[in-house]
Amino acid sequence: MISRAQRTLHGEWWWTVDRLLLGALIALVLIGIVLLLAASPPVAIRLGVDPFHFVNRQALYLVPALAVLAATSLLSPRHVRRVALIVFFVSLALVVATLFVGAEIKGARRWINLLGVSIQPSEFMKPAFVVLTAWAFAESARRPEMPTTFIAGALLTAAVAPLVLQPDFGQTVLLVAIWCALFFLSGLAWKWVFGLILSGIGGVYLAYQLIPHVARRIQRFVDPQSGDTFQIDTAIESFVRGGWFGRGPGEGTVKRILPDGHADFVFAVAAEEFGIVLCLILVALFAFIVLRALFHAQRDEDPFVRLAVSGLALLFGLQSSIAMAVNLHLLPSKGMTLPFISYGGSSLISLAYGMGMLVALTRRRPRAESIAALEREAQLDGADNYVFGGTRV
Repeated sequence: MISRAQRTLHGEWWWTVDRLLLGALIALVLIGIVLLLAASPPVAIRLGVDPFHFVNRQALYLVPALAVLAATSLLSPRHVRRVALIVFFVSLALVVATLFVGAEIKGARRWINLLGVSIQPSEFMKPAFVVLTAWAFAESARRPEMPTTFIAGALLTAAVAPLVLQPDFGQTVLLVAIWCALFFLSGLAWKWVFGLILSGIGGVYLAYQLIPHVARRIQRFVDPQSGDTFQIDTAIESFVRGGWFGRGPGEGTVKRILPDGHADFVFAVAAEEFGIVLCLILVALFAFIVLRALFHAQRDEDPFVRLAVSGLALLFGLQSSIAMAVNLHLLPSKGMTLPFISYGGSSLISLAYGMGMLVALTRRRPRAESIAALEREAQLDGADNYVFGGTRV
């Protein structure tokens, strides 16, 4: 047991961190390993590898992921911004590089091989983008003379342009939605709200008209008879077969024919083997994490912390909702992982980084200390502080 009297780094972390939020995240990680044990062996056997190939790899990725989560959760808000700045530009450079040297999989270039490891750079760009966008919008109130809205718009353009070229419209829609949400939370005028809504509708219409890949997915969603809906139909069948309490661990049959049963459709496998009850528990965990984070954001006096926590919570919640909605045929297929549940090293480590920042920003800080920190940042003019958009990092 760590004493409150211990003024060590770990001691202060333990008594200031939201342990309920941290516990919910760890619960998701543990459930994810169990579900991967149930869902991945049939996929591995079809590919001709060891039945526990994906489980072993996920366990291997879990070590650096937990290290990233722990290390990031120790950061102060200023260091969160500094790290996000570095991560964003490095991952953006790698996203651009995938357009030229990335492996083409299913008609898209989203993966790049570094030192023998295949990674998806866009996964790491997402949480860093959210933090930098929150930072830009937070500065609009404190420094009205700075072109913060222009900077936020430039960040959005830089992030989504290479994603559209990959193409990866699922991630594009997710980033645009978070950007618009942060713009709204920062206090934009209603004319901007209607403008953004009309722009979004126009963007979807243009994508439908000009990009065959997007048009096929939308048509398949609206009219299942217009294309191959095997995975969606099989996923829906999983929910029917599983009922409330499932058929039991290892007793599912649908996972044997689902090509992505360990990744995009792991939620359907969970429904068949463990029932709708487990699915509702997962929904409750996702909702608890998002609502708990938003509760912290609402109470914090620092505009940057409020927006960054809100953005990270919305990113986590929207990705979870989209992944589950696709399994239930409520949205067109997006190829988006279920956080901490689906297989994927890039997804797991990037989620750990994003949730690490969320844990760091929701740690308890005395009110007087928070105000003093804001005043120091406003007055600080040291040569060792890097200036980004008129803001001291």
